[in-house]
Amino acid sequence: SLSKLQLKTGDLDPRLFSRLRHLQKLDLSDNLLDKFPNSLTLPDLRVLNCNNNKLEDVTALKQFPLLEELTYENNVYLTLNDDYKVMFLLQNLRLLNGKDITKLANHVRRVNSRKLTSKVTAHWEKFFRDQLPEKYTAEQVKSIKKKFLKSVQTNVVYGPSSLSEFTRWRVKMIAEEFLAYSLGLELNTDPEPEEKMDENEEESTESPREAAEDVGQVGDFSSYINNVTVTPSKRKRNHSKPGSGNKRSKSQANTKEEAAEDVSAEPLHFLQCHSKGNSREDFKTQLWSCVFEPLLDCGARKDPIVSSSRTVATCGGESICLIDCETGTVLKKYKVATEEFFSVAWTTLTMVISNSRKKSHNILAAAGRRGIVKLIHVAADFCYGEIKAHKKPIATVCFSPTRETHLFTASYDKRIALWDIGIPDCDYNFKASQLLVLEALSIPLRIALVPTCSDQYLLAGCEGGCFAWNIKLDKEQKSRPFEAIFQFPDEDGGMTTSHRVDGLAFLNDDVVVSKSSKPGCIYLWSWSRSFDAKGKGCQRTVSAVILAELEWSMTDLSYLTLSTCPAKDYVFCGDEQGSVWMYNLSNYTTAWSSAKGKRTDKRIPPTQILNWPELRANGEQLTEVLINNVVSDPTFTYLVVLTSVNITAIWKKS
Repeated sequence: SLSKLQLKTGDLDPRLFSRLRHLQKLDLSDNLLDKFPNSLTLPDLRVLNCNNNKLEDVTALKQFPLLEELTYENNVYLTLNDDYKVMFLLQNLRLLNGKDITKLANHVRRVNSRKLTSKVTAHWEKFFRDQLPEKYTAEQVKSIKKKFLKSVQTNVVYGPSSLSEFTRWRVKMIAEEFLAYSLGLELNTDPEPEEKMDENEEESTESPREAAEDVGQVGDFSSYINNVTVTPSKRKRNHSKPGSGNKRSKSQANTKEEAAEDVSAEPLHFLQCHSKGNSREDFKTQLWSCVFEPLLDCGARKDPIVSSSRTVATCGGESICLIDCETGTVLKKYKVATEEFFSVAWTTLTMVISNSRKKSHNILAAAGRRGIVKLIHVAADFCYGEIKAHKKPIATVCFSPTRETHLFTASYDKRIALWDIGIPDCDYNFKASQLLVLEALSIPLRIALVPTCSDQYLLAGCEGGCFAWNIKLDKEQKSRPFEAIFQFPDEDGGMTTSHRVDGLAFLNDDVVVSKSSKPGCIYLWSWSRSFDAKGKGCQRTVSAVILAELEWSMTDLSYLTLSTCPAKDYVFCGDEQGSVWMYNLSNYTTAWSSAKGKRTDKRIPPTQILNWPELRANGEQLTEVLINNVVSDPTFTYLVVLTSVNITAIWKKS
């Protein structure tokens, strides 16, 4: 045993290990190893323990071909992708981190490899075979090899996005073997650094059927409950709901082709993954917040999984789930038995991992009833810290888009706090500090940073109105009152500041979407024209410059929040009957952006309403479904719907 000796990689002397050719068990746990030397010469090694180190790569383990049992838990930089790599590299491996992986490993080595080989071959035949002349020079071969390897790693996809790194690794390996066989090239057996990918390169998409073939295997590493069934006859495309008062004027009408394009959302998955105690009978847990994981910038290149991430974090009850929207797989689940989570938010931190090297990692912040912010390094499956932010529940959290460590928390204590969460070191030590406290007159429910000046102004929808604060940090005043409160039309035709605003988001740099100052209505208004009217005086009450009203449900129920997809000019909002109202506003935004843009007189009806399908749980139909939240990914490929009955619904826009 070489455990607990503070050993670093350089301390593993190949000359010493070459004398241990018959060694079968080796314990290197609780050390400081970041990688394995390539020439330890232990041909008979069967059992290896590397727990509690700092390993970043597992490919050097292929030098131990007889390895049967391997453990490397608590190596925070190793992920599910590394599990799949060792399963492929070590043909005799039976146990990985204490789990029997025989069945899954066989799938990885055979089915996965067969599928990828087929895709790589097809990619060559379709795009590259005709580029190579019958008589080719070494320089031509070198050029086409470089292009092919780059293209095939970008465009060949298979399985869930959580395994994209493993897939690219295998695709490159298969492609090199294919070229070596087809063109008689020398096979490169040494690992090369991955080439830089262009940021605008996109991968082709996979059909749900093909992607789902790997899901059962991934399930050996994660689990979820899904005992909800959809009646097949109800899985149809949903068209806009007809009804009186919904006729569009000529200026609002779309062409038939455009309308057909709008009605193409299909239900993919209905998941029951936030159950208390994993109970299959839990249809009461409320789901509140979801946000798509940002694309990770790995050094100089962006991870080209898809044009935008298909992994979403959802929260409700005692748990947070990470879901692959395409396959419906719950990739990870995090629980706190005494908590009820209300909000989640992502940021990307550049962390020092070892030898002063830096690497970007996505960090998830989650908060709720206890007033505590949990900070989770998702790739490492590790909640590395918490911030006791408020003594009362936290309604919502969000990160600054320009300062990666700045986190806003809005609480039932009628305060919004700005925190610097710091950057954890390689041992996850970090220091959080409070930078600012914004005083509200009522409970803040939704917050949004103004896109054009996200370091200067914050908007909040509160129980008692819509407010704005100056958040510029060069001011000495650490505790600040609001700078403006906005007036909106009320039911009686007058103006009011006193109303609950439970939905708030920016549609673009200037247009704000908010609800609900009166039933059946969502307002779109101009931030700049409203706030500029305040002037430099002491006036704090300003009238919102209304651009349009969206027709919505007449319900008086609160906390059915809205969201936007700025890239596609869409607004989404759920209702009390399980329906999702979708508004495509691309025909209006240009007119609104002009300095004298006129208000759209008539209420704008929804472009489409997605009706809740007939779902049955344990043979009984689910009724009284409230849609608490609806969020799309940045390109509006997936739509994630959170309900009051512990169901996460995922729709896909084809």
